Amino acid sequence: MMVLIRPEHKKPERGAAMVELALTLMPFLIFLFAIIDFGLAIFIQNTAQAAARAGARYAITSQFQTASGSSLGQDQSVKNVVKAESMGFLTYLIPLGHTLDQHIDITYYDQTTLAPVTGLNSNRGGNIVQVSIIGLSYAWMVPLVRTSGLFPIVASSADAMEASPVSGPPGR
Repeated sequence: MMVLIRPEHKKPERGAAMVELALTLMPFLIFLFAIIDFGLAIFIQNTAQAAARAGARYAITSQFQTASGSSLGQDQSVKNVVKAESMGFLTYLIPLGHTLDQHIDITYYDQTTLAPVTGLNSNRGGNIVQVSIIGLSYAWMVPLVRTSGLFPIVASSADAMEASPVSGPPGR
């Protein structure tokens, strides 16, 4: 004969699942958003590097753009190419009161001494052009990571200028 033993009344466990969910969901979401945040920061860094590289590649060809029928200088044309290649991500990082042009630096170096060259004909064939993106930072969206500061976005690319197909280099 089988005897059935009734279990004693269990203590009520109502809400325990909710507490467990709250304790596990919060770290999971923090971890998930940290992965997304870090991925976005690296993507923006890679985009800035690609934009600087595209600007340097454009600069070595001695080309320049025109706006409203008048030609822009070569430096402004290079900055426009960098802005276009950044897909708008660099505009998102500009501090208040600044423009993106203030964070794009174009420097020319002499081909033999590697000393910085300024002024007329600094962009002549053979000289080195360096296009840099400086002074931008990405603010982390995950609050726990924010205590470590900002993620600096810095990119630079350099190449040798080609000889201009017309007589002399274009105006800077």
